[in-house]
Amino acid sequence: MNLLRAAAAALALGLAALAGSAPALAQTFIPGVVYDPAIPTIESVLDKPSGERITPSADVVRYFRELEKAAPGRIKVTPYAKSWQGRELVYAVIGSTERMANLDGFSADMKALADPRRTSASAADAIIARTPGSVWLAHGVHGDEISSADAAMMTAYHLLAAKDDPAVARILANTLVFIDPVQNPDGRDRFVNGFYDTLGLAPAGSPIAAERNQQWPGGRVNHYLFDMNRDWLSITQPETKGRIAIFQQWFPLVFVDLHEMGTDSSYFFSPEADPYNPDITQSQRESLKVIGRNNARWFDQFGFSYYTREIFDAFYPGYGAAWPLFHGSIGATYEQASSRGLVGRKSDGTDLTYQDTVRRHFTSSIATLETMSINREKMLRDFYAYRASAIEEGRKGAVRTYLIPPQADQSTADRLAKLLAEQGIDVRRATADIRACRKTYPAGSYAISLAQPAGRLARTLLEPQVALDAKFMQEQERRRAKDLEPELYDVTAWSLPLMFNVTTDRCADEATGPLAAFSAETPLPGAVTRPEAAYGFLAPWGSTAAVRLLAAALREGIAVSSADVAFTHDGRAYPAGTLIFRKSATDDLASKLSRLAAATGADVVGVDDSWITDGPSFGSDRVVSHKAPRIALAWDTPTRAASAGNLRFVIERQFGYPVVPVRTSDLAGADLSQFDVVILPDGGDYAGVMGDDGAALRGWMERGGVVIAMGQAARFVSNPKSEMSSIRRETAYHAAKPDKPDAAKSTTPGTELTTADALHAAEAPVEESPDASPGALVKATPDMDHWMAAGLKPSLNVLMTGSDIYTPVRRDEGVNVVSFAGPAELLTSGYLWEETKRQLAFKPFVVVEPKGRGQLIVFTQNPTVRAYLDGLNVLVANAIFRGPAHASPPR
Repeated sequence: MNLLRAAAAALALGLAALAGSAPALAQTFIPGVVYDPAIPTIESVLDKPSGERITPSADVVRYFRELEKAAPGRIKVTPYAKSWQGRELVYAVIGSTERMANLDGFSADMKALADPRRTSASAADAIIARTPGSVWLAHGVHGDEISSADAAMMTAYHLLAAKDDPAVARILANTLVFIDPVQNPDGRDRFVNGFYDTLGLAPAGSPIAAERNQQWPGGRVNHYLFDMNRDWLSITQPETKGRIAIFQQWFPLVFVDLHEMGTDSSYFFSPEADPYNPDITQSQRESLKVIGRNNARWFDQFGFSYYTREIFDAFYPGYGAAWPLFHGSIGATYEQASSRGLVGRKSDGTDLTYQDTVRRHFTSSIATLETMSINREKMLRDFYAYRASAIEEGRKGAVRTYLIPPQADQSTADRLAKLLAEQGIDVRRATADIRACRKTYPAGSYAISLAQPAGRLARTLLEPQVALDAKFMQEQERRRAKDLEPELYDVTAWSLPLMFNVTTDRCADEATGPLAAFSAETPLPGAVTRPEAAYGFLAPWGSTAAVRLLAAALREGIAVSSADVAFTHDGRAYPAGTLIFRKSATDDLASKLSRLAAATGADVVGVDDSWITDGPSFGSDRVVSHKAPRIALAWDTPTRAASAGNLRFVIERQFGYPVVPVRTSDLAGADLSQFDVVILPDGGDYAGVMGDDGAALRGWMERGGVVIAMGQAARFVSNPKSEMSSIRRETAYHAAKPDKPDAAKSTTPGTELTTADALHAAEAPVEESPDASPGALVKATPDMDHWMAAGLKPSLNVLMTGSDIYTPVRRDEGVNVVSFAGPAELLTSGYLWEETKRQLAFKPFVVVEPKGRGQLIVFTQNPTVRAYLDGLNVLVANAIFRGPAHASPPR
């Protein structure tokens, strides 16, 4: 019986079994439900019934701990991570006493099903016969999407305490329920504290009420202001790391991510909107429909409105509800209209209460658990079949193996290999020469075969291009022609080798030779070669490991300089930016560098003398000394919280160097002489906070400071009133500019429109921005003669989003250090509008303009978005470390 027929048969039972459970569920939020008094209610533990209070994260965890005390044989609560601010993240498993007693066996069985290479079809049959289904309910990854955590408590209580409920009995007989009640405790508590700080005598539903309007940065993001629903590909945050690890311990068959959306909406559940990622199978799509149909039946019974197949698509694999799909699970997004407080006033004048929102998330959770209980066997078989078919696809595909050879930025190549392994992808490392596609790869190369259970995940992460459905994109072009918003929810490109700028070969053969299993825990420390060297040490520039070494050396007061251009020493070529350490300038230098190299992964070479055979000598003007820069990062409005936080994370956690967040309003008038660098992250109306002319910042820069503007902060520094940058933001290019009507006249000369294209041209605004890019990776080329390009590869990959395109800087004003490639080679991955492709070609990505004694560095796109553009790390480091070395100290 297929999945759809199984669901239909269950629905036709009757609502005999199902009708018996629905009235009980309807009483969940009103008196009359029969519950086991031995199970503590939410009110008995937290003093308020479900939905009458927005519960802080610690109280949510406390309630789950109390449930565990009351029913230790039916619920188990386990910590899996700690947030940056030290809050504990836990998950609970709920099941029958029999199922809970065999959790270790369940984990072993799911891992066996997950690997058909060692589990035969007959062995799988035996496992499926004894194994329960499993559903993972993940709540509140965005901390200000508040209702799901309170729904998590109600779901757990109902499963443990409801008596004589056929739906619960069926669920517990056939299903293990995993509940992650608070995925983002730092963000949730930021919201909760702000809400109760402004709550008055009675809750206010007004959309402008202080309690419903969050102050920057809001509760959506975690401590480093990450949108953790987009962190599943790069796994930068401890909360995400914990979730990735526990997913692979249990391999839940269904993973539901419960969210909130705008107050005027209703409720969204599966199936998702188009486009779907091509590595999501038809079987998975059918399962999403079955889940959605049963959710709809429950919502219909209670008169709850909902919608499906709109807005929330399934193309980008980096969401919490998408990533599990590529392991063979069913991943689903649920979105509830948010009261964003205890009550929210809708535009039609009606009120949405917090209790309403909690109840709907609770209802969809129980409905989904019921769907699993009915379809347990089918979903287990589908999971095994997905993993087996991934192996077969990998054996037969045009690409069978990806290979990562040793390269100059080995630390980033190693980071990529570890990241893949951490996601459950089999990665092997060559212990000696290996062969693939008639080519020899040396020891240290990585091989990723697609003939593995996680082969589809490997492919979607490593392929340079994941195809969008052609008909879908034709519809987007039609919509764009009418100035309608494109129906793409996130970026169209995410290839990890391209974002990391790591050379990765695609091969139609399997790699052969000595290959060892590689894990994310494999240590790969750097080392000092020839620590006994007489003169000093050189550390080649061009890797994130070298950046970490520079940052650590500066923090420890180690004297260091670097060359602006490449040089040759003792027959070895060293790239521009290479770090130079002299023994005469630092005591006990060898042992200090040995310790730092081991910690940072950098390679350091000892040299006996300073004799250079090609390039500048160490005493040349083209060798600059580094001092530890004092960095201020614009913080608070109008910066985009995620942009400011992601940038801070890259500098502090990936580079290992501290920054000082300074509220943007203080930058307008504070004494900035205490800083060497001021960074303006991607943001909105800087002029509204700092003044149109930015006089204080400009004056400090001209006295020797370095200003770095990123993303839309470029709009501020390129504003003519600021007199900072000479570049200007462009309007959309039109071959034939539309005439601007004479405002003084009531008529205008007549025209003839002979085609629909002519009408479209006539409808164009006189001035408009280029159409916004939904997110594509584009190629950019550095000017390798400039100090900002030190250590860079000949080409870079930049994530192009939005509509900002800038004029090049003129040669007498500055240098276009990195420019976008020509139109024929610009797009490296994803989808870019043709007009954008032509207009963006050869325009600047990075501009450097000397200003008095200081420097202005402008990134026209955000280089640290989501902290997953590792291939741009050296460029960012050049700005913050080499920029001050090329400016006179501020005075």
